Amino acid sequence: MTGTAGAGKSSVCEVLTSRGHLAVDADWEGYSHWVDRVTGDVVQHRPYPVPPGWLDRFGWEISVERVRALAAEAAQTRSRTVLRCGNVENEAAVWRSFARVVCLVIDDDTLRHRLATRTTNAFGKHPGERAAALARNREAEGQYRLLGAAVIDATRPLEVVVRDVEALAAEPGRASRRLIAVQVGGSA
Repeated sequence: MTGTAGAGKSSVCEVLTSRGHLAVDADWEGYSHWVDRVTGDVVQHRPYPVPPGWLDRFGWEISVERVRALAAEAAQTRSRTVLRCGNVENEAAVWRSFARVVCLVIDDDTLRHRLATRTTNAFGKHPGERAAALARNREAEGQYRLLGAAVIDATRPLEVVVRDVEALAAEPGRASRRLIAVQVGGSA
């Protein structure tokens, strides 16, 4: 799952994994990292709270090489779907690796509530991070629809959202690719 912080990507990934799916949480399993947009250098330790303007210079990106390796693994195990979950700004570089993209959407009020009350991740609790997440949330759904992503309302109970993701993952995808990206975005 990728997209707006607080939309539920880690929660959905955790349930998918508990049900025996090969689901990779790219945010926590070493696939993604902070990058200086000016130099291209990987940031080893993000400051918290982030200073003003930090998110304008630094971005959360995924390792294209690791996604390609995951796609190769999925191609070798055609009987099993691999779900890659996470949100990154360079995702266009890896979209061709996926059979399908699923976008989870939530409204701004739900996003604010989830960011304020979550206990597993501090991102979004700082005002600058929250503002960035809300700005991304307002544009994500429309962008993903234009790109052909399947859209799921993630304001519903987790069990319902997971069921919908599983149903989409079970549908035939492009060619023989079995890597599914679950994008997490939002709507205003």
